[in-house]
Amino acid sequence: MIDTDPTSLAPETSAAPTFAPVAPGADKTTLKSETRRISIPPHRMTPLKKDWLHIFGPLTEILGLQVRMNVQRRSVEIRTSKATKDIGAIQKGADFVKAYALGFDVNDSIALLRLDDLYLDSFEIKDVKTLHGDHLSRAIGRIAGQDGKTKFTIENTSRTRIVLADTKIHIMGSFQNIKIARDALVSLILGSPPGKVYAGLRTVSSRMKQRAL
Repeated sequence: MIDTDPTSLAPETSAAPTFAPVAPGADKTTLKSETRRISIPPHRMTPLKKDWLHIFGPLTEILGLQVRMNVQRRSVEIRTSKATKDIGAIQKGADFVKAYALGFDVNDSIALLRLDDLYLDSFEIKDVKTLHGDHLSRAIGRIAGQDGKTKFTIENTSRTRIVLADTKIHIMGSFQNIKIARDALVSLILGSPPGKVYAGLRTVSSRMKQRAL
């Protein structure tokens, strides 16, 4: 016979806990204090002192970080604080200071704080081709051009910023634009005449305009 006890037909109560509604703004987790130290080369110490207000301001106002200059270690130290809202703010601040230490202008480096798809890429001329003496000097001359015209042309066409520091080359831009600038620089290092590189850049710029339309 079937048991017809009404108590046995009652649904079992769930063991899952019940929580009160979350108040707005209460789901923010407190960030742990992080510290980064970015070393500054000796030849960038004097420009850093002149542009310190332009470097200090964006880090504290835009990102809400704490900043100080450690003169003994010759480095800039940044730390998260209670005013830091973005979890990736300290990484953006470190990239900003590192870009300035590599030789980029302050206004160009600030773009790393405002835009998310900008990156830094660095390589040496010897990574492309082993050159010595006059051959290395001529390769650097082909990259710079007369009065820097070749470097400016590559920057304007690929929408990047390039710093030529002795045998090291630093590029700032989006991933696709960095590739365009790097291909042009590699061609110059390998010995291509600037005129041939200009023709390739014109083709690339026309394609970029068509994609934008």
